[in-house]
Amino acid sequence: MEGAENELVRQRRDKQASLEQLDGARYPNDFRMSCFVSDALAAGEGKDGTTLGAEAIEVAIAGRVIAVNGFGKASFIRVRDQSGTIQAYVKKDVVDEATFERLKLTDIGDIVGVRGTLFRTRTDELTIQAHEYRVLTKAQHPLPEKWHGLKDMEQRHRMRYVDLIVNEESRAVFRTRTRVIQYVRKFLDDRAYLEVETPMMHPILGGANARPFRTHHNALDMDLYLRIAPELYLKRLVVGGFDRVYEINRNFRNEGLSNRHNPEFTMIEFYQAYATYLDLMDLTEELMRGLAMDVRGKTTTEFRGHTIDFGPSFRRLSVCDGLKEYCGFEEADLHDVALAEVKVLAAGVSPAEVNHTLKNLADASSRDKALAIGMLAFELKVEPHLVQPTFVTDFPAVISPLSRRKDSDPTLVDRFEMYIACNEIANAFSELNDPQDQEQRFQAQMAAKAAGDAEAMEYDEDYVRALTFGLPPTAGEGIGIDRVVMLMTGCENIRDVILFPLLRPEG
Repeated sequence: MEGAENELVRQRRDKQASLEQLDGARYPNDFRMSCFVSDALAAGEGKDGTTLGAEAIEVAIAGRVIAVNGFGKASFIRVRDQSGTIQAYVKKDVVDEATFERLKLTDIGDIVGVRGTLFRTRTDELTIQAHEYRVLTKAQHPLPEKWHGLKDMEQRHRMRYVDLIVNEESRAVFRTRTRVIQYVRKFLDDRAYLEVETPMMHPILGGANARPFRTHHNALDMDLYLRIAPELYLKRLVVGGFDRVYEINRNFRNEGLSNRHNPEFTMIEFYQAYATYLDLMDLTEELMRGLAMDVRGKTTTEFRGHTIDFGPSFRRLSVCDGLKEYCGFEEADLHDVALAEVKVLAAGVSPAEVNHTLKNLADASSRDKALAIGMLAFELKVEPHLVQPTFVTDFPAVISPLSRRKDSDPTLVDRFEMYIACNEIANAFSELNDPQDQEQRFQAQMAAKAAGDAEAMEYDEDYVRALTFGLPPTAGEGIGIDRVVMLMTGCENIRDVILFPLLRPEG
Protein backbone atom coordinates (compact mmCIF):
# COMPACT_ATOMS: atom_id res chain seq x y z
CA MET A 1 0.00 0.00 0.00
CA GLU A 2 2.81 2.39 0.90
CA GLY A 3 4.53 1.71 -2.42
CA ALA A 4 1.32 2.47 -4.34
CA GLU A 5 0.94 5.73 -2.45
CA ASN A 6 4.53 6.70 -3.18
CA GLU A 7 3.88 6.06 -6.87
CA LEU A 8 0.87 8.38 -6.79
CA VAL A 9 2.98 11.07 -5.14
CA ARG A 10 5.64 10.63 -7.86
CA GLN A 11 3.03 10.97 -10.59
CA ARG A 12 1.66 14.16 -9.06
CA ARG A 13 5.13 15.66 -8.80
CA ASP A 14 5.71 14.86 -12.46
CA LYS A 15 2.49 16.70 -13.29
CA GLN A 16 3.67 19.63 -11.20
CA ALA A 17 6.86 19.77 -13.24
CA SER A 18 4.81 19.86 -16.45
CA LEU A 19 2.64 22.64 -15.05
CA GLU A 20 5.75 24.61 -14.13
CA GLN A 21 6.87 24.44 -17.77
CA LEU A 22 3.47 25.70 -18.93
CA ASP A 23 3.18 28.57 -16.45
CA GLY A 24 6.82 29.46 -15.81
CA ALA A 25 6.11 29.23 -12.07
CA ARG A 26 6.02 26.27 -9.69
CA TYR A 27 3.38 27.88 -7.46
CA PRO A 28 1.62 30.68 -9.43
CA ASN A 29 0.39 33.62 -7.37
CA ASP A 30 -1.07 35.92 -10.02
CA PHE A 31 -4.68 34.70 -10.20
CA ARG A 32 -7.19 37.05 -8.56
CA MET A 33 -10.63 35.88 -7.49
CA SER A 34 -13.55 38.28 -7.86
CA CYS A 35 -15.88 36.57 -5.40
CA PHE A 36 -16.48 33.57 -3.17
CA VAL A 37 -18.33 30.56 -4.50
CA SER A 38 -21.38 31.56 -2.44
CA ASP A 39 -21.41 34.94 -4.23
CA ALA A 40 -21.32 33.21 -7.62
CA LEU A 41 -24.19 30.94 -6.59
CA ALA A 42 -26.17 33.91 -5.34
CA ALA A 43 -25.58 35.81 -8.60
CA GLY A 44 -27.21 33.00 -10.58
CA GLU A 45 -29.93 32.05 -8.14
CA GLY A 46 -33.42 32.04 -9.66
CA LYS A 47 -32.17 32.80 -13.18
CA ASP A 48 -32.78 30.42 -16.05
CA GLY A 49 -30.34 29.66 -18.83
CA THR A 50 -31.75 32.30 -21.17
CA THR A 51 -31.44 35.05 -18.57
CA LEU A 52 -27.90 34.02 -17.68
CA GLY A 53 -26.94 33.99 -21.37
CA ALA A 54 -28.26 37.51 -21.82
CA GLU A 55 -26.62 38.89 -18.67
CA ALA A 56 -23.23 37.20 -19.25
CA ILE A 57 -22.31 37.29 -15.54
CA GLU A 58 -18.55 36.83 -15.21
CA VAL A 59 -17.03 35.42 -12.02
CA ALA A 60 -13.54 34.41 -10.93
CA ILE A 61 -13.44 31.87 -8.12
CA ALA A 62 -10.68 29.82 -6.50
CA GLY A 63 -10.72 26.71 -4.37
CA ARG A 64 -9.97 23.01 -4.07
CA VAL A 65 -10.96 20.45 -6.71
CA ILE A 66 -13.14 17.80 -5.09
CA ALA A 67 -14.31 15.99 -8.25
CA VAL A 68 -13.31 15.68 -11.91
CA ASN A 69 -15.48 14.17 -14.64
CA GLY A 70 -13.78 14.07 -18.03
CA PHE A 71 -15.41 13.54 -21.37
CA GLY A 72 -12.53 13.74 -23.85
CA LYS A 73 -12.73 17.28 -25.17
CA ALA A 74 -14.54 18.67 -22.15
CA SER A 75 -14.56 18.16 -18.39
CA PHE A 76 -16.70 19.12 -15.44
CA ILE A 77 -14.87 19.85 -12.22
CA ARG A 78 -16.25 20.67 -8.80
CA VAL A 79 -14.46 23.44 -6.91
CA ARG A 80 -15.02 24.19 -3.22
CA ASP A 81 -13.97 27.14 -1.10
CA GLN A 82 -14.94 27.96 2.50
CA SER A 83 -18.34 29.24 1.40
CA GLY A 84 -19.57 26.43 -0.85
CA THR A 85 -19.10 24.29 -3.96
CA ILE A 86 -19.71 25.10 -7.63
CA GLN A 87 -19.27 23.23 -10.90
CA ALA A 88 -17.02 24.50 -13.68
CA TYR A 89 -17.07 23.38 -17.32
CA VAL A 90 -13.83 23.43 -19.30
CA LYS A 91 -14.25 22.79 -23.05
CA LYS A 92 -11.35 22.39 -25.46
CA ASP A 93 -12.73 24.64 -28.22
CA VAL A 94 -13.43 27.46 -25.72
CA VAL A 95 -10.02 27.66 -24.04
CA ASP A 96 -6.54 27.65 -25.55
CA GLU A 97 -4.38 24.55 -25.76
CA ALA A 98 -2.24 25.42 -22.71
CA THR A 99 -5.35 25.89 -20.57
CA PHE A 100 -6.78 22.54 -21.59
CA GLU A 101 -3.42 20.92 -20.88
CA ARG A 102 -3.60 22.32 -17.35
CA LEU A 103 -6.96 20.59 -16.98
CA LYS A 104 -5.47 17.24 -17.99
CA LEU A 105 -2.76 17.72 -15.35
CA THR A 106 -5.36 18.33 -12.61
CA ASP A 107 -5.97 15.91 -9.74
CA ILE A 108 -8.54 15.86 -6.99
CA GLY A 109 -7.18 17.97 -4.15
CA ASP A 110 -5.48 20.59 -6.35
CA ILE A 111 -6.12 24.28 -5.71
CA VAL A 112 -7.34 25.95 -8.91
CA GLY A 113 -8.63 29.28 -10.20
CA VAL A 114 -11.52 29.50 -12.66
CA ARG A 115 -12.72 32.58 -14.53
CA GLY A 116 -15.78 32.46 -16.75
CA THR A 117 -19.48 33.16 -17.22
CA LEU A 118 -22.43 31.54 -15.48
CA PHE A 119 -24.76 29.22 -17.35
CA ARG A 120 -27.07 26.29 -16.66
CA THR A 121 -26.45 22.75 -17.83
CA ARG A 122 -29.08 20.45 -19.30
CA THR A 123 -29.78 19.26 -15.75
CA ASP A 124 -30.30 22.91 -14.71
CA GLU A 125 -27.17 23.05 -12.52
CA LEU A 126 -25.57 26.48 -12.21
CA THR A 127 -22.08 26.17 -13.71
CA ILE A 128 -19.12 28.34 -14.72
CA GLN A 129 -18.22 28.21 -18.43
CA ALA A 130 -14.46 28.53 -18.00
CA HIS A 131 -12.52 30.99 -20.12
CA GLU A 132 -9.46 30.82 -17.87
CA TYR A 133 -8.34 27.83 -15.80
CA ARG A 134 -5.20 27.71 -13.63
CA VAL A 135 -3.69 25.17 -11.25
CA LEU A 136 -2.44 27.37 -8.42
CA THR A 137 -1.20 24.69 -6.01
CA LYS A 138 -0.56 21.08 -6.89
CA ALA A 139 -1.60 18.67 -4.12
CA GLN A 140 1.37 16.32 -4.06
CA HIS A 141 -0.32 13.87 -1.73
CA PRO A 142 -3.62 12.15 -2.68
CA LEU A 143 -6.57 12.55 -0.35
CA PRO A 144 -7.77 9.48 1.58
CA GLU A 145 -10.91 7.83 0.25
CA LYS A 146 -12.35 6.88 3.65
CA TRP A 147 -11.63 7.85 7.23
CA HIS A 148 -13.50 5.74 9.73
CA GLY A 149 -13.00 3.83 12.94
CA LEU A 150 -11.10 4.63 16.13
CA LYS A 151 -7.65 4.70 14.54
CA ASP A 152 -8.83 7.06 11.85
CA MET A 153 -10.42 9.35 14.45
CA GLU A 154 -6.97 9.83 15.94
CA GLN A 155 -5.62 10.62 12.48
CA ARG A 156 -8.44 13.11 11.98
CA HIS A 157 -7.39 14.89 15.17
CA ARG A 158 -3.71 14.73 14.27
CA MET A 159 -4.11 15.76 10.62
CA ARG A 160 -6.96 18.22 11.02
CA TYR A 161 -6.12 19.86 7.70
CA VAL A 162 -6.99 16.62 5.89
CA ASP A 163 -10.02 16.01 8.09
CA LEU A 164 -11.42 19.41 7.09
CA ILE A 165 -10.82 18.73 3.42
CA VAL A 166 -12.60 15.39 3.28
CA ASN A 167 -15.24 15.56 6.05
CA GLU A 168 -18.12 17.98 5.73
CA GLU A 169 -19.30 17.10 9.26
CA SER A 170 -16.00 18.37 10.70
CA ARG A 171 -16.26 21.62 8.77
CA ALA A 172 -19.82 22.03 10.07
CA VAL A 173 -18.67 21.50 13.68
CA PHE A 174 -16.10 24.27 13.49
CA ARG A 175 -18.43 26.65 11.69
CA THR A 176 -20.82 26.04 14.60
CA ARG A 177 -18.01 26.68 17.08
CA THR A 178 -17.37 30.08 15.51
CA ARG A 179 -21.08 30.84 15.58
CA VAL A 180 -21.30 29.94 19.29
CA ILE A 181 -18.48 32.34 20.15
CA GLN A 182 -19.98 35.08 17.99
CA TYR A 183 -23.35 34.68 19.69
CA VAL A 184 -21.89 34.75 23.21
CA ARG A 185 -19.84 37.82 22.38
CA LYS A 186 -22.83 39.70 20.93
CA PHE A 187 -25.04 38.61 23.84
CA LEU A 188 -22.68 40.27 26.32
CA ASP A 189 -21.87 43.26 24.10
CA ASP A 190 -25.59 44.01 23.85
CA ARG A 191 -25.77 44.10 27.65
CA ALA A 192 -23.01 46.71 28.04
CA TYR A 193 -20.19 44.30 28.91
CA LEU A 194 -16.69 45.39 27.92
CA GLU A 195 -14.44 42.81 26.29
CA VAL A 196 -10.92 42.90 27.76
CA GLU A 197 -7.65 40.98 27.68
CA THR A 198 -5.70 39.88 30.74
CA PRO A 199 -2.29 38.17 31.15
CA MET A 200 -1.76 34.54 30.16
CA MET A 201 1.43 34.24 32.23
CA HIS A 202 0.83 34.61 35.98
CA PRO A 203 3.42 35.03 38.72
CA ILE A 204 0.98 33.61 41.32
CA LEU A 205 -1.28 30.58 40.95
CA GLY A 206 -4.90 31.62 41.44
CA GLY A 207 -8.41 31.92 40.09
CA ALA A 208 -9.22 28.20 40.25
CA ASN A 209 -8.13 24.95 41.86
CA ALA A 210 -6.00 23.14 39.28
CA ARG A 211 -2.50 21.86 38.60
CA PRO A 212 -0.63 24.45 36.52
CA PHE A 213 1.85 24.43 33.68
CA ARG A 214 5.07 26.23 34.55
CA THR A 215 7.39 28.30 32.39
CA HIS A 216 10.37 30.63 32.94
CA HIS A 217 11.00 34.19 31.87
CA ASN A 218 14.70 34.53 31.09
CA ALA A 219 15.06 38.32 31.14
CA LEU A 220 13.38 38.67 34.54
CA ASP A 221 14.72 35.31 35.75
CA MET A 222 11.37 34.38 37.22
CA ASP A 223 9.10 31.35 37.09
CA LEU A 224 5.58 31.86 35.82
CA TYR A 225 2.39 29.83 35.53
CA LEU A 226 0.36 29.55 32.38
CA ARG A 227 -3.08 30.91 33.18
CA ILE A 228 -5.53 28.50 34.79
CA ALA A 229 -8.21 31.23 34.99
CA PRO A 230 -8.39 35.01 34.40
CA GLU A 231 -10.68 35.58 37.40
CA LEU A 232 -8.48 37.60 39.73
CA TYR A 233 -7.39 39.98 36.97
CA LEU A 234 -10.95 40.53 35.77
CA LYS A 235 -12.10 41.37 39.28
CA ARG A 236 -9.25 43.86 39.58
CA LEU A 237 -10.84 45.61 36.59
CA VAL A 238 -14.17 45.76 38.40
CA VAL A 239 -12.34 47.39 41.31
CA GLY A 240 -10.96 49.85 38.75
CA GLY A 241 -14.43 50.91 37.63
CA PHE A 242 -15.26 48.62 34.71
CA ASP A 243 -18.57 47.37 36.08
CA ARG A 244 -19.19 44.73 33.39
CA VAL A 245 -16.27 42.92 31.78
CA TYR A 246 -15.69 39.66 29.95
CA GLU A 247 -12.86 37.75 28.36
CA ILE A 248 -12.99 34.85 25.92
CA ASN A 249 -9.84 33.19 27.12
CA ARG A 250 -7.53 30.23 26.70
CA ASN A 251 -6.75 28.45 29.95
CA PHE A 252 -4.12 25.80 30.66
CA ARG A 253 -4.49 23.09 33.29
CA ASN A 254 -2.01 20.28 33.76
CA GLU A 255 -4.58 17.54 34.12
CA GLY A 256 -5.33 14.24 32.47
CA LEU A 257 -6.85 13.72 29.04
CA SER A 258 -10.41 12.47 28.64
CA ASN A 259 -13.37 12.94 26.34
CA ARG A 260 -14.24 16.00 28.49
CA HIS A 261 -10.76 17.39 29.22
CA ASN A 262 -8.01 18.93 27.12
CA PRO A 263 -5.09 20.66 28.89
CA GLU A 264 -5.67 23.78 26.76
CA PHE A 265 -9.28 24.92 26.55
CA THR A 266 -11.49 27.95 25.93
CA MET A 267 -13.76 29.68 28.44
CA ILE A 268 -15.83 32.81 28.60
CA GLU A 269 -15.56 34.57 31.97
CA PHE A 270 -17.70 37.60 32.76
CA TYR A 271 -18.26 39.79 35.82
CA GLN A 272 -21.11 42.15 36.64
CA ALA A 273 -21.08 44.67 39.48
CA TYR A 274 -24.21 45.15 41.57
CA ALA A 275 -25.48 41.67 40.72
CA THR A 276 -25.71 38.33 42.55
CA TYR A 277 -25.34 34.72 41.51
CA LEU A 278 -29.14 34.59 41.24
CA ASP A 279 -29.03 37.29 38.56
CA LEU A 280 -26.45 35.26 36.66
CA MET A 281 -28.67 32.17 36.81
CA ASP A 282 -31.37 34.09 34.97
CA LEU A 283 -28.82 35.53 32.54
CA THR A 284 -27.28 32.11 31.86
CA GLU A 285 -30.65 30.50 31.22
CA GLU A 286 -31.45 33.26 28.73
CA LEU A 287 -28.04 32.86 27.09
CA MET A 288 -28.27 29.10 26.65
CA ARG A 289 -31.85 29.19 25.37
CA GLY A 290 -31.04 31.94 22.87
CA LEU A 291 -27.85 30.19 21.80
CA ALA A 292 -29.72 26.97 21.04
CA MET A 293 -32.26 28.87 18.96
CA ASP A 294 -29.54 30.75 17.06
CA VAL A 295 -27.34 27.71 16.35
CA ARG A 296 -29.92 24.97 16.02
CA GLY A 297 -33.13 26.84 15.26
CA LYS A 298 -34.88 25.16 18.20
CA THR A 299 -34.49 24.82 21.96
CA THR A 300 -33.46 21.14 21.86
CA THR A 301 -30.27 19.30 21.00
CA GLU A 302 -29.34 15.62 20.93
CA PHE A 303 -26.40 14.58 23.08
CA ARG A 304 -25.25 11.13 24.25
CA GLY A 305 -28.65 9.56 23.66
CA HIS A 306 -30.57 12.34 25.43
CA THR A 307 -32.76 15.11 24.07
CA ILE A 308 -31.58 18.18 25.97
CA ASP A 309 -34.28 20.86 26.19
CA PHE A 310 -33.34 24.45 27.00
CA GLY A 311 -36.97 25.60 26.70
CA PRO A 312 -38.34 24.93 30.22
CA SER A 313 -37.02 26.74 33.29
CA PHE A 314 -33.79 25.11 34.45
CA ARG A 315 -33.96 22.97 37.57
CA ARG A 316 -32.37 24.41 40.73
CA LEU A 317 -30.93 21.89 43.19
CA SER A 318 -28.83 22.67 46.27
CA VAL A 319 -25.85 20.48 47.10
CA CYS A 320 -27.43 19.44 50.39
CA ASP A 321 -30.77 18.55 48.76
CA GLY A 322 -28.92 16.54 46.13
CA LEU A 323 -27.12 14.55 48.79
CA LYS A 324 -30.40 13.90 50.56
CA GLU A 325 -32.25 12.90 47.39
CA TYR A 326 -29.65 10.66 45.77
CA CYS A 327 -27.28 9.60 48.57
CA GLY A 328 -29.60 9.11 51.53
CA PHE A 329 -28.11 11.92 53.64
CA GLU A 330 -30.06 13.19 56.63
CA GLU A 331 -29.69 16.73 57.93
CA ALA A 332 -27.52 15.47 60.82
CA ASP A 333 -25.09 13.86 58.36
CA LEU A 334 -24.35 17.32 56.91
CA HIS A 335 -23.10 18.59 60.26
CA ASP A 336 -21.13 15.66 61.69
CA VAL A 337 -18.06 14.42 59.85
CA ALA A 338 -18.27 10.92 61.35
CA LEU A 339 -21.87 10.49 60.20
CA ALA A 340 -21.07 11.96 56.81
CA GLU A 341 -18.15 9.58 56.36
CA VAL A 342 -20.45 6.58 56.80
CA LYS A 343 -22.80 7.86 54.06
CA VAL A 344 -19.96 8.80 51.73
CA LEU A 345 -18.31 5.37 52.00
CA ALA A 346 -21.68 3.71 51.47
CA ALA A 347 -22.06 5.76 48.27
CA GLY A 348 -18.91 4.11 46.92
CA VAL A 349 -16.27 6.77 47.57
CA SER A 350 -12.93 5.19 48.38
CA PRO A 351 -11.46 5.55 51.90
CA ALA A 352 -8.30 6.97 50.33
CA GLU A 353 -10.24 9.86 48.76
CA VAL A 354 -11.99 10.59 52.03
CA ASN A 355 -8.72 10.54 54.00
CA HIS A 356 -7.01 12.78 51.41
CA THR A 357 -9.79 15.36 51.66
CA LEU A 358 -9.84 15.31 55.45
CA LYS A 359 -6.06 15.62 55.59
CA ASN A 360 -6.26 18.90 53.65
CA LEU A 361 -8.87 20.21 56.12
CA ALA A 362 -7.19 19.33 59.38
CA ASP A 363 -8.15 22.60 61.08
CA ALA A 364 -11.69 22.87 59.63
CA SER A 365 -14.90 22.42 61.61
CA SER A 366 -16.86 19.17 61.64
CA ARG A 367 -19.54 20.84 59.50
CA ASP A 368 -16.97 21.97 56.91
CA LYS A 369 -15.42 18.51 56.79
CA ALA A 370 -18.82 16.83 56.43
CA LEU A 371 -19.74 19.08 53.52
CA ALA A 372 -16.36 18.64 51.85
CA ILE A 373 -16.44 14.84 51.84
CA GLY A 374 -20.13 15.01 50.95
CA MET A 375 -19.04 16.62 47.67
CA LEU A 376 -17.16 13.39 46.85
CA ALA A 377 -20.45 11.51 47.03
CA PHE A 378 -22.18 14.27 45.09
CA GLU A 379 -19.77 13.88 42.17
CA LEU A 380 -20.13 10.11 42.19
CA LYS A 381 -23.86 9.68 42.75
CA VAL A 382 -25.69 12.94 42.06
CA GLU A 383 -24.04 14.26 38.90
CA PRO A 384 -25.10 11.23 36.79
CA HIS A 385 -28.74 12.30 37.36
CA LEU A 386 -28.20 15.88 36.10
CA VAL A 387 -29.14 15.33 32.46
CA GLN A 388 -31.46 18.26 31.76
CA PRO A 389 -30.11 21.78 32.46
CA THR A 390 -29.69 22.11 36.22
CA PHE A 391 -28.27 24.81 38.47
CA VAL A 392 -26.56 23.18 41.46
CA THR A 393 -26.45 25.78 44.25
CA ASP A 394 -25.17 26.44 47.78
CA PHE A 395 -21.71 24.89 47.66
CA PRO A 396 -19.58 24.44 50.78
CA ALA A 397 -17.48 27.51 51.58
CA VAL A 398 -14.51 25.28 52.38
CA ILE A 399 -14.15 24.32 48.70
CA SER A 400 -15.06 27.79 47.34
CA PRO A 401 -12.18 30.10 48.25
CA LEU A 402 -13.33 33.06 46.13
CA SER A 403 -17.09 32.97 46.77
CA ARG A 404 -19.22 35.12 49.07
CA ARG A 405 -20.60 33.33 52.13
CA LYS A 406 -24.36 32.93 52.44
CA ASP A 407 -25.84 35.35 54.97
CA SER A 408 -28.16 32.59 56.23
CA ASP A 409 -25.40 29.96 56.58
CA PRO A 410 -21.75 31.06 56.43
CA THR A 411 -20.59 27.46 55.88
CA LEU A 412 -22.13 27.68 52.40
CA VAL A 413 -21.57 30.19 49.61
CA ASP A 414 -23.70 32.02 47.03
CA ARG A 415 -22.58 29.86 44.14
CA PHE A 416 -23.94 27.68 41.37
CA GLU A 417 -22.63 25.28 38.81
CA MET A 418 -24.67 24.53 35.69
CA TYR A 419 -24.85 20.87 34.71
CA ILE A 420 -26.12 19.56 31.38
CA ALA A 421 -25.93 15.92 30.29
CA CYS A 422 -24.12 15.12 33.57
CA ASN A 423 -21.28 17.55 32.71
CA GLU A 424 -20.35 20.77 34.46
CA ILE A 425 -20.76 23.55 31.88
CA ALA A 426 -20.52 26.71 34.01
CA ASN A 427 -19.41 27.89 37.44
CA ALA A 428 -20.58 31.15 39.00
CA PHE A 429 -20.89 32.91 42.33
CA SER A 430 -21.40 36.14 44.14
CA GLU A 431 -17.86 37.34 44.59
CA LEU A 432 -16.12 37.54 47.92
CA ASN A 433 -15.32 41.25 48.38
CA ASP A 434 -14.30 41.19 52.06
CA PRO A 435 -10.49 41.54 52.02
CA GLN A 436 -10.04 40.09 55.52
CA ASP A 437 -12.14 37.02 54.72
CA GLN A 438 -10.30 36.62 51.42
CA GLU A 439 -6.97 36.81 53.22
CA GLN A 440 -8.02 34.04 55.62
CA ARG A 441 -9.20 31.82 52.77
CA PHE A 442 -5.95 32.28 50.88
CA GLN A 443 -4.15 31.24 54.05
CA ALA A 444 -6.34 28.13 54.24
CA GLN A 445 -5.44 27.37 50.63
CA MET A 446 -1.74 27.68 51.46
CA ALA A 447 -2.21 25.30 54.39
CA ALA A 448 -3.89 22.81 52.09
CA LYS A 449 -1.03 23.16 49.62
CA ALA A 450 1.47 22.52 52.40
CA ALA A 451 -0.52 19.40 53.31
CA GLY A 452 -0.13 18.08 49.77
CA ASP A 453 -3.00 19.57 47.76
CA ALA A 454 -1.33 20.26 44.40
CA GLU A 455 -4.42 22.10 43.11
CA ALA A 456 -4.68 24.64 45.94
CA MET A 457 -4.23 28.33 45.19
CA GLU A 458 -1.40 30.54 46.34
CA TYR A 459 -1.62 33.70 48.41
CA ASP A 460 -2.14 36.68 46.10
CA GLU A 461 -1.17 39.68 48.19
CA ASP A 462 -1.85 42.19 45.41
CA TYR A 463 -5.37 40.86 44.90
CA VAL A 464 -6.12 41.25 48.60
CA ARG A 465 -4.73 44.79 48.35
CA ALA A 466 -7.05 45.46 45.39
CA LEU A 467 -10.02 44.38 47.52
CA THR A 468 -9.05 46.93 50.17
CA PHE A 469 -9.74 49.65 47.58
CA GLY A 470 -13.31 48.34 47.28
CA LEU A 471 -14.82 45.68 45.02
CA PRO A 472 -18.51 46.48 44.49
CA PRO A 473 -21.03 43.71 45.15
CA THR A 474 -20.28 41.59 42.09
CA ALA A 475 -21.21 38.29 40.49
CA GLY A 476 -18.98 36.39 38.08
CA GLU A 477 -19.19 33.31 35.91
CA GLY A 478 -17.12 31.06 33.70
CA ILE A 479 -18.62 28.93 30.92
CA GLY A 480 -16.69 26.21 29.10
CA ILE A 481 -16.96 27.02 25.39
CA ASP A 482 -15.67 23.62 24.26
CA ARG A 483 -18.34 21.77 26.23
CA VAL A 484 -21.06 24.10 24.96
CA VAL A 485 -19.97 23.37 21.39
CA MET A 486 -20.07 19.65 22.17
CA LEU A 487 -23.69 20.07 23.26
CA MET A 488 -24.69 22.09 20.22
CA THR A 489 -23.05 19.73 17.73
CA GLY A 490 -23.67 16.37 19.40
CA CYS A 491 -19.93 15.64 19.57
CA GLU A 492 -19.13 13.33 22.47
CA ASN A 493 -15.36 13.88 22.53
CA ILE A 494 -13.85 17.28 23.31
CA ARG A 495 -11.12 16.62 20.73
CA ASP A 496 -13.79 16.73 18.02
CA VAL A 497 -14.53 20.39 18.77
CA ILE A 498 -10.92 21.62 19.24
CA LEU A 499 -9.13 22.21 15.96
CA PHE A 500 -5.76 21.02 17.21
CA PRO A 501 -6.12 19.03 20.45
CA LEU A 502 -3.09 17.86 22.38
CA LEU A 503 -2.03 14.33 21.32
CA ARG A 504 0.82 12.03 22.10
CA PRO A 505 3.70 12.29 19.61
CA GLU A 506 3.46 9.94 16.64
CA GLY A 507 5.36 6.69 17.05
